[in-house]
Amino acid sequence: MGYKQAVHTACLYLSDTQMTNQHTPEAEEAQLDENQIIALRREKLNAIRAEGIAFPNDFSRNAFAGDLQAQYGALEKAELDPQEIPVKVAGRMMLKRAMGKASFATLQDVSGQIQLYINNQGVGEEAHDAFKHWDMGDILGAEGTLFKTNHGELTVRVSKLHLLSKSLRPLPDKFHGLADQEQKYRQRYVDLITNQEARHTFIKRSQIIQTVRNYMVNERYLEVETPMMHSIPGGATAKPFVTHHNALDMPLYLRIAPELYLKRLVVGGLERVFEINRSFRNEGMSTRHNPEFTMMEFYEAFCTYQRMMEMTEGVIRAAAIAACGSAKISYNGREVDLESPFERLTILEAIQKYNPQYTHEQLNDEAWLKQEIVKHGEKIPPAPGIGSLQLALFEGCAEGKLWNPTFIIDYPIEVSPLARASDSKPGLTDRFELFVVGRELANGYSELNDPEDQAARFKAQVAQKDAGDDEAMHYDADYIRAMEYGLPPTGGCGIGLDRLVMLLTDAPSIRDVILFPQMRPE
Repeated sequence: MGYKQAVHTACLYLSDTQMTNQHTPEAEEAQLDENQIIALRREKLNAIRAEGIAFPNDFSRNAFAGDLQAQYGALEKAELDPQEIPVKVAGRMMLKRAMGKASFATLQDVSGQIQLYINNQGVGEEAHDAFKHWDMGDILGAEGTLFKTNHGELTVRVSKLHLLSKSLRPLPDKFHGLADQEQKYRQRYVDLITNQEARHTFIKRSQIIQTVRNYMVNERYLEVETPMMHSIPGGATAKPFVTHHNALDMPLYLRIAPELYLKRLVVGGLERVFEINRSFRNEGMSTRHNPEFTMMEFYEAFCTYQRMMEMTEGVIRAAAIAACGSAKISYNGREVDLESPFERLTILEAIQKYNPQYTHEQLNDEAWLKQEIVKHGEKIPPAPGIGSLQLALFEGCAEGKLWNPTFIIDYPIEVSPLARASDSKPGLTDRFELFVVGRELANGYSELNDPEDQAARFKAQVAQKDAGDDEAMHYDADYIRAMEYGLPPTGGCGIGLDRLVMLLTDAPSIRDVILFPQMRPE
């Protein structure tokens, strides 16, 4: 069965009304629902199968559309045409204009788009006639020579045309792509086909992560891999996902952070290590939270949290320049200055900067703090101590106002179970968190390297867990054993890479920068 016959056969199942004024395959499709379109395209595929190999893999391209545009796009027609530069391109057909003896099509590959010119003289009448029945979304290979149209568009004059993959499902509206945001997340493959912005976002994401990796390697850090399944979850205060190992008949936890394993490596003498890691937390979902996420954690022996702040600042600035061409970027219509030195404030300084009406006495009054925390819509924290109350108030009244990058430093000991206590500030730790556009982007500290202090803090966390805190830490006896061999003075930090990509691509939701975000089943 030939193409024309296939189209005719499929259309026999349509009503007279549906068939009125349909003269081309494109017009036919425009008036059909999706199931009818798929049925029509399957008939075409059956016809192709009957004539030979339906999904050939014998075409080899030698050029990308974007590279050709960059190399030859600026040449004048009179300069380009006589060269008759031979090319082989391949991609998805996004536009098609079939007109008698000559047709045009637009191919899209990962680098961009290029126009094809197909006529009877170039490919032969039979191949041209077959092309007229191909559909938008089909994947083609084309051989030919470059020329410029009278309108100055770089085009391939096709001498051979190959249908490489038949598209059975119609693409969404070519001007609008997927309109439903949830559909974009569920069917990312379609979003990437039709949405240039989405493609650029994920290409940029890759560039950002590569820049981060290069920056770390240039600082003499060693990239390592640590387990994703832990017998004891640790390294962060978070609720883990639980799984089960059948052979060992034991529960395992998807890692909430790689911290404790990375510090074991520092004990072992790998003095500068980093891991670009996937972590998992069984918590709520929001524009800033996905159950699985990517971060980078890094640890350096013989340094303090001050060095970690410098590293964090350097990494983020380098990523911004690589992704955006500048360290002064725009987010949600407002400038974000990643070029100037990042501001540093304590929790109390940040609270008072944005709430000058609060007095020092009030901020050290437990009853007043609890009242004010509730007023700002926050929950009273389970951790005891004035410091945890001050932190909760900060989260309610100041955190969201930190637009330009700001390091909040010197966190209370009761909310920092793995951080080193300050030598000069009782009750505080050598810890920082970085906030940009009102969101936490990084968390770092001088590591606690006293094994007895660490054991005592683990025990306090266990008590909190017993009291009902799902996010409190377990006691990790092996980590304590590792520390007893001697952990050198060490600084460590974790940077949320998904949130960094959000910032540098001006994305409002974390789902916009994760290729396949977690969704409810359809």
